[in-house]
Amino acid sequence: MTMDDQAAAALFGNSFAIEEVPSRTFPDDGMSATDAMRLVAEDLAIEGDPGRNLATFVTTWMEPQAQRVIADNLHRNFIDHAEYPRTAEIEQRCIRMLADLFHAPGETTGARTQGSSEAIMLGALSLKWKWKERQQAAGRPIDRPNLVFGADVHVVWDKFCRYFDVEPRIVPLQPGKYTIGPEDVEPHLDENTIGVAAVLGTTFTGHKDDIVGINDLLLTIKSTRGLDIPMHVDGASGGFVWPFLYPHSEWDFRLEQVRSINVSGHKFGLVYPGIGWLVFRETADLAKDLVFEENYLGKTDATFTLNFSTGSSMVLAQYYNFVRYGRAGYGYIMRNMQKNAQVLAERLRDLGRFDLIGADQEQLPLVAFQLSGDNAFDEFDLAWQLSAERGWMVPAYTLPPDAQDVTIMRALVKQTLSREHVDTLARDIADACQTLDRKGGAHESERAQMVTGPGH
Repeated sequence: MTMDDQAAAALFGNSFAIEEVPSRTFPDDGMSATDAMRLVAEDLAIEGDPGRNLATFVTTWMEPQAQRVIADNLHRNFIDHAEYPRTAEIEQRCIRMLADLFHAPGETTGARTQGSSEAIMLGALSLKWKWKERQQAAGRPIDRPNLVFGADVHVVWDKFCRYFDVEPRIVPLQPGKYTIGPEDVEPHLDENTIGVAAVLGTTFTGHKDDIVGINDLLLTIKSTRGLDIPMHVDGASGGFVWPFLYPHSEWDFRLEQVRSINVSGHKFGLVYPGIGWLVFRETADLAKDLVFEENYLGKTDATFTLNFSTGSSMVLAQYYNFVRYGRAGYGYIMRNMQKNAQVLAERLRDLGRFDLIGADQEQLPLVAFQLSGDNAFDEFDLAWQLSAERGWMVPAYTLPPDAQDVTIMRALVKQTLSREHVDTLARDIADACQTLDRKGGAHESERAQMVTGPGH
């Protein structure tokens, strides 16, 4: 007696083992929970190893206890404060803790967001609305707002300007100069400038703009020209790094013109995606017209976000990390990452093939480097060889204008990259270079398979 295929699949295997999985049309029939779980798991099994992905800034590991907090609270809708008032309180605790970490001078406010992109949109919107208030009070027009930032920013700043009708005044980079300072910003400022955006820990090289110098410039303009131009610090990556690695470096609310800061909890805040934070210097820096009230979830609540319903798990996971690690724990983790980044930099320097970029400056825990001298291959070839040969994702990319002819690579050293991994990576880079020497570079068809870019 033989079983039919359906019965055999239920007993010995899975129903999709020899069939095309649903991908184009909504399936007519379902499958068992076990089969559905296996289908998704087996589909994802061929993706990359997050432990070898040195391109992404996003957290890929959390403690089992944190994962339990996340799993136990997946059902909670963060926006429903009537049903989940303690979750709302925990959000406010996190905002107050961040305000303290960033040296806010007094009572402040902020919001959790889906990530730094939403936080930046909200912070920039508040810059625009506060500028409109100043313009109207001075009897000036409000039809031509502009925002000044460097080409070293994340693409979300360009998105904001396009979405919300603000003129972007972008300071170009230069070969050998990959951040901006006051001398770059000053020519672009006028009465229509809603603010200046400065970066703490750029995606491209991990450095910071000259935030102190830009603040001093804005103070001078305020005293001499009567223009109160605020600064927003994009601390998406650096906001959880600088307070622990460079505590005496001033970039935050210790500087008078810094009025708002965003930071990604799902980067060096050590939380899974997606969680971001926006913190204002004081409550008056949030434009009141951007806050809405609603009462259709059981009580009257104020809301200041671009989306509405969203999960609570990552807010609770962020609070878990804050109370779990504290300043001592975050400092320990950041110093370990920095030490391993320094070891990797030394290994690359010893190979005699690479120039390091800004390794002697304040920097995120990463290594930015480029090939030196004459080689039969370039950085894109090396990135491909590392991926194909050993599974490492070490991105190669060109820099923004006017440094678009500069190609660099970047290895991000996160919490999960141990000293042994660093030594292995350095050996693999050396082996990949030798392979490419013999091959004379990667074949054009191999290069076409690459996914390039600075990562996020």
